[in-house]
Amino acid sequence: MQQISINEIKQFHGQLASVHGFIENIRDLRGVQFIVLRDRTGLLQLFAQKNDTNKELNSIVSSLTKESVISAVGMVNVTDNVKLNQVELILQSIKVESESLNELPIDETSAQNLLLDWRFLDLRKPENTLIFEVQTVLEHAMREFWMKNEFIEIHSPKLMGTASETGAELFELPYFGQKAYLAQSPQFYKQMAMAAGFEKVFEIGPVFRANSSFTKRHDTEFTSVDVEISWIESHEDVMKLEEQWVTYIIKRLKEKLGMKIKELYDIDIEVPTLPFPRITLSEGRKILESLGHIIAHKEDLDPEGERLLSKYFKEKYNNDFMFITEYPSAVRPFYHMRPETDPEVTKSFDLIYKGIEVTTGAQREHRIDILVAQAIEKGYNLDPLNDYLNFFRYGCPPHGGYGFGLTRLIMMILNLESVRQATYLYRGPNRLNP
Repeated sequence: MQQISINEIKQFHGQLASVHGFIENIRDLRGVQFIVLRDRTGLLQLFAQKNDTNKELNSIVSSLTKESVISAVGMVNVTDNVKLNQVELILQSIKVESESLNELPIDETSAQNLLLDWRFLDLRKPENTLIFEVQTVLEHAMREFWMKNEFIEIHSPKLMGTASETGAELFELPYFGQKAYLAQSPQFYKQMAMAAGFEKVFEIGPVFRANSSFTKRHDTEFTSVDVEISWIESHEDVMKLEEQWVTYIIKRLKEKLGMKIKELYDIDIEVPTLPFPRITLSEGRKILESLGHIIAHKEDLDPEGERLLSKYFKEKYNNDFMFITEYPSAVRPFYHMRPETDPEVTKSFDLIYKGIEVTTGAQREHRIDILVAQAIEKGYNLDPLNDYLNFFRYGCPPHGGYGFGLTRLIMMILNLESVRQATYLYRGPNRLNP
């Protein structure tokens, strides 16, 4: 007999049907028995009369435990008398595929760390399953956009012989008598693709940061979405690409899952309007000062500053996204290009979404003499960078790109408490299991 998903069951009214799933709840009453069955598509009430004919079936139902996995066969009955979606399955037989222990290790009151210990159980909740349906739709939409615009996908190595960023926050490991490092970013290899003439590339893959932070936005392993494009005139070209891409993927998410997100999270997905607001870092700091928020250091914003600016521009432009540009060269990587008119800043940007940074991007320096000079100025030993610098010694187009935090985006779309919930299996300073 054909297995039927719960969301399709109504069309089989009056017919025998086979369903399977996890037991959400059981009510074993004096004369009747009810089971609420859950599969990925929804919930279904299973019903059985207690009588001599159903004696064996009744015994099986009485022995069941919540979260056990069963297959069930019965007659589909669509009726207004059933509160749960106005449909039930009148049971004829049940097969217990896998029995659950009676006492579950987590419940609705469990702390987050305990939920992470038992992540596979926590993920059974429909609202948590939806998080990864959202992730799937977003990644598919990203690839749709890139394919329509003739991008090439790359898969860069995650074992590296030198740092891919600043050299800080590196995971070091032995590698056949040498030292290797887990990749912090595919940055160098994205730029290699530009030197190879690929012109437009993307990668979705894991990156690693030995960051001891315990904030809601940090983790030690996460999925990074990276883009690099050639033949740009400034970082403005990169921002234009990203805002078109972001708008496209959120529009597709609304089309595919907007109703389900509204049902389970009570959130209306807002497709942003173009262009996104843009301000320089120095302009942003002036706005914050006018709001009474003073940041001691001049090189960046603090989390509260990001939140306040987002709120300010949401009220002014009704947009949850905003670009902050021209970060100081003192705090940006050596490969960020600097304007000839002001070498104290960089042709760089952050994309802020609902008060949290989801992107860092820039135009890269492609001129070897300037690139070397900027690396020396930053105090780098050039020997470990030799492979990277070779990319620029035989001609390289003007280029730029961005790195995008997938879990941060999902966290903010669904108003989750932290990236821990938006990550399939979170990794942090104190978490290597399960």
